[in-house]
Amino acid sequence: MAISKGMENKPPTATIEATHREHLNTLPFDDTRDFEDADRGFIAAKQPCVIKAADGRVVWDNDAYAFLTGDAPTTVHPSLWRQSTLVAKQGLYEVVEGIYQVRGFDLSNITFVEGDTGIIVIDPLVSTEVAAAALELYREHRGERAVSAVIYTHSHVDHFGGVLGVTTQADVDAGKVPVLAPEGFVEHAVQENVYAGTAMARRAGYMYGAVLQRGPQGQVGCGLGQTPSTGEVALIVPTLDIRETGETHTIDGVEIEFQMAPGTEAPAEMHFYFPRYRALCMAENATHNLHNLLTLRGALVRDPHGWAGYLTEAIDKFTDRADVVFASHHWPTWGKDRIVEFLSLQRDLYAYLHDQTLRQLNQGYTGIEIAETFAMPPALESAWHARGYYGSVSHNVKAVYQRYMGWFDGNPGRLWAHPPEAIGPRYVAAMGGLDTVVEIAQNAFDDGDFRWAATLLDHAIFTDENHDGARALYADTLEQLAYGAETATWRNFFLAGATELRDGNFGTPTQTSSTSMAAQLSPEQMFDVLAISVNGPRAWGLDIAIDVTFVDTATNYRITLRNGVLVYRKVAAEAGTAQATVQLATKVRLLTLAAGDNTSPGLEISGDAEVLASLVSVLDRPDPDFNIVTP
Repeated sequence: MAISKGMENKPPTATIEATHREHLNTLPFDDTRDFEDADRGFIAAKQPCVIKAADGRVVWDNDAYAFLTGDAPTTVHPSLWRQSTLVAKQGLYEVVEGIYQVRGFDLSNITFVEGDTGIIVIDPLVSTEVAAAALELYREHRGERAVSAVIYTHSHVDHFGGVLGVTTQADVDAGKVPVLAPEGFVEHAVQENVYAGTAMARRAGYMYGAVLQRGPQGQVGCGLGQTPSTGEVALIVPTLDIRETGETHTIDGVEIEFQMAPGTEAPAEMHFYFPRYRALCMAENATHNLHNLLTLRGALVRDPHGWAGYLTEAIDKFTDRADVVFASHHWPTWGKDRIVEFLSLQRDLYAYLHDQTLRQLNQGYTGIEIAETFAMPPALESAWHARGYYGSVSHNVKAVYQRYMGWFDGNPGRLWAHPPEAIGPRYVAAMGGLDTVVEIAQNAFDDGDFRWAATLLDHAIFTDENHDGARALYADTLEQLAYGAETATWRNFFLAGATELRDGNFGTPTQTSSTSMAAQLSPEQMFDVLAISVNGPRAWGLDIAIDVTFVDTATNYRITLRNGVLVYRKVAAEAGTAQATVQLATKVRLLTLAAGDNTSPGLEISGDAEVLASLVSVLDRPDPDFNIVTP
């Protein structure tokens, strides 16, 4: 996907400029310790930091962020500009002697821990090409050390997708390179990228600003990093599952002590400590920003109470023994007192969000009401690493409310509301028609009330998406909201919406699923994919029973389709009792069959082949180009 060239960028309004001046005067910009920490241990940068795939396609361009110098322009929140400047630093850094990180090569960090003979690689980024480039930079300055193990801290793609850049499936299969991960890693890794993967990927294009121009009026990062790389994504299945807190393993002479932290930033996540280096890795549970309890791309709501509890446990278990704490994003923190302060404030951040949201919802306030007035304690408000660059206080409070109370706020007038396509025309008609609505929205815009203008124009666009005045003013409004946003993901959402209003639907620019990831789906998960794809109304009249045999796993299943519901059971082979029998050479062949391929090798059908055709005919294909900001 080419970067959009059609954006008619507008300057910030006086309202935005005044708000930025206020933040410059009230936030602790004289605290420069983060800059000192982000530069500490710097060894070398990659010049130029542009990484390409084998076909010449650019999959990573950190040099595009070279504009992030000096004072913040008025088109970017000064706090976000500060964070983006820090995050854009790239190169090889020494955490302590024996532990090294490459930062600025992807959304996440890759870490190299030196063992007796080789290196342990922690979190090999999103894609093969950037991971290989990071390993090359490390070896250029630390020598040709072989990879002796790989550790995945958790089940998000930016922490495993580049594994083929640091090792091979053959070396893992041969036992040369163990791969360690928390229990449940594979299940959650593939579920997140398959079950709702199409919708998440489309929305991720908004969240990360994938097609936005890099620059002061465009994408300046996402708070947690710059943006995901766009190279080859792969998955090598772990060979060692970590199951218990206190579990220890020695890899290449290096002892590692593990702490389980499931259900925190990821469903499967863990922290670990290196006694040799007095170093603690906190995965993605303690970073230099407020994280998401519900990511804007979509996910299950995370548990801030459990998250805070695991941070408390880490403080108690490790900080007396640690000289440095590092994570899979951002820069480390050194010294016991600062480590305890950092982890304690991070803990308090998630605990306060949880506890105070629950307190207020029990007083009858709804999520949107709580979010509107929610105030953080002064110590958290003034801690740069607690600022909402990636997750905001506002949408995290709403996530806590959703986790406990669901989408309904209890008001019966909102129990059965019209969808946007139906409610928009009604509001517009009640207010006197489209031209009147646009006039009211223009007045709100001129007054600096961009939220109200956006609400009005949302209704206008869902009444007539081709109304030039509404479309242009809506894009301008979203752009102003972006300029004022401290949260990078909000900025990217607003700018992405403005881009699509001006230039049209940009679809899904990047994909995190891959053939190797699909191959790790269990047969049960494969059938779940089919069940999710059944178009229920089209399938109401079908009554189907098919036996499926996977040759590669030597397993047999009976699938039935009745009432639009696909049900599967693991069974012994039952020849003659189903309408059709399907034998598949591999699990993945089932997905290609579902996509309509019934001629490639690896498929044998006996019985009534039309039954299988009927099943395939009611399977919908996901739409990666569905509209978001327009009907």
